[in-house]
Amino acid sequence: MAQVVIAGGGTVGLATAVFLGRYGIPALVVERRTRPSVHPRALGVSARTLELFRSAGLSEAIDAIAVRSAVPGKVDARTVAEIDRTQPSPARRFVGNDLSPETPRGHYPQDRLDSVLLPAAHERGATIEFGVAVTGIEQDTEGVDVTLSDGRTVRADYLIGADGVTTTVRAALGIGTTGPGEIGDPTLNILFDADLVGHFGSMPTMTEISHPEAPGMLLAVGERRWVFHTKPPADGRFTDETCAAAIRTAVGADVPLEVISVLPWRATVRMADEFRSGRAFLVGDAARAISPLGAFGLNTGVADAHNLAWKLAMVLAGKAGDRLLDSYHEERHAIAEMVTEQAMLRWANPRLHWDPTAVVERAAAGAWNAWMVTMGYRYDSCAVIDPVLPLPSTEDVATSLDGAPGSHLRHRWVDGVSTLDLIGPGFSLLTSSPDWDDAARALDLPVVRIGGDWPESVGIDDTGALLVRPDGFIAWRSVKADAGSLAGVLAAVTGRESSPVG
Repeated sequence: MAQVVIAGGGTVGLATAVFLGRYGIPALVVERRTRPSVHPRALGVSARTLELFRSAGLSEAIDAIAVRSAVPGKVDARTVAEIDRTQPSPARRFVGNDLSPETPRGHYPQDRLDSVLLPAAHERGATIEFGVAVTGIEQDTEGVDVTLSDGRTVRADYLIGADGVTTTVRAALGIGTTGPGEIGDPTLNILFDADLVGHFGSMPTMTEISHPEAPGMLLAVGERRWVFHTKPPADGRFTDETCAAAIRTAVGADVPLEVISVLPWRATVRMADEFRSGRAFLVGDAARAISPLGAFGLNTGVADAHNLAWKLAMVLAGKAGDRLLDSYHEERHAIAEMVTEQAMLRWANPRLHWDPTAVVERAAAGAWNAWMVTMGYRYDSCAVIDPVLPLPSTEDVATSLDGAPGSHLRHRWVDGVSTLDLIGPGFSLLTSSPDWDDAARALDLPVVRIGGDWPESVGIDDTGALLVRPDGFIAWRSVKADAGSLAGVLAAVTGRESSPVG
């Protein structure tokens, strides 16, 4: 009997397998495609997502596949040849080390991410089978019977649907959706090889092309690899030759190039009504698909994967009750609604995303700073006691990382080590006081001692403490010493009994 079956071997499915493997849970991953996708698809990875990969020991491997070959930033031009290269490059808009131990080093195309996640999942015990799809699901109180396209039926403790926008798992579970569905115009995503840097001397990471015969977006996805998002021919038919012609028009020069792959797509906005159905769960695009502007889709999917993985691991290890698994829907569905709204605001007005100075415009529209969307949000669920809502700011990430229950623990260097590296893989207690040591030891709960001005910065006194979850979110804050409540609090946030607080 498998413990967990994952339908979908794309980036989110593989990330789920990696995170489960960190806890010693060997997942069976089945992917309907016959091989990993060579198409880059999403590119933007947030500092928060890099933190999650860091927790799995993948920082160096992920950093090694970042695309740094182009000049950072986005420019607008009629063609690549007409880019004004006398102007300074747009500044990076990345979060610095005052908020995270990780800083994006460039773009992270999904095919490159998969090249890291696939072997990492194998190394952590996962079995990954390509050319196999889920065709049927039957579940009872003890497990899930998963029927596969090769005729097998696999019995598992849990099933995770990570099989994308065209998910079969969601349909088999009978989970409905809301949202407009496909939006915008049909688009071709053309992956090609060309030495554009060698031809032009420099290239921006992103170029919005306004040529009337080939409008679209050109993005760097490798040293010589690029993708061009453009409208398809009026008759909907395309060949490598017509795609190459469109690229040369957008480039504005007759450069040698090779079309590698063409992926027709259309932006989709759709939300599953439930992210949990008994022993089955939805993550990533199977749970919600959002418009692409903002690069929130992939980052939200990886956060889904991590949120679910540690909770399943605790339940399978007998350290948490089933109620903890309900918090997956409670937390991630609410975040998916927020992310969808933020992505749609940017879809309607791209300046809200691309212009970091548009603070007043974002506030008027209800749009958050992009870093707030990926790392500044807060959870309100049974796995958090007395969450502090609403957010103090939708622009300043630091104000949200203030130690409040439901917020993410802020990174801080402690003797050269990030606070985020001091927690996990289970719950941790952060305090500057020894008053908690006996109670924590009785619960086998690691204590992380942090002194200086840290207590004040997270809203506690010198005797208080934070109970931090494996994902770095704060489950409980005790302003002063209250070690007698610790056992009941831990039982509550792990779904083993009702909250003794509030």
